[in-house]
Amino acid sequence: MTKITFVTFDGVRIDTDAENGSTVMESAIRNAVPGIDAECGGACACATCHVYIADAWKDAAGEPEAMEEDMLDFAYDVRPSSRLSCQIRVSNELDGLVVHVPERQA
Repeated sequence: MTKITFVTFDGVRIDTDAENGSTVMESAIRNAVPGIDAECGGACACATCHVYIADAWKDAAGEPEAMEEDMLDFAYDVRPSSRLSCQIRVSNELDGLVVHVPERQA
């Protein structure tokens, strides 16, 4: 299992265990992380699983592909560290990942 920490907008830390091969969004949904709506169920079609990757994890999480970048145009308060959590595959390299949940989803 890979450890992922979600930090809500108001600073609450939620530590989760995620299965390798799943997505960061799936871990958020399984653990009822507030602020991750995931309305499209992970199809990269809604931008309601938007998160900010902590600076120390940006390289490990990788860069968004073109389709994800297009969907980020619909997200609220997009930053250089913005990603859609449905597009981040959990792997051993992400053990300890920290993501921040925005104030609201688009």
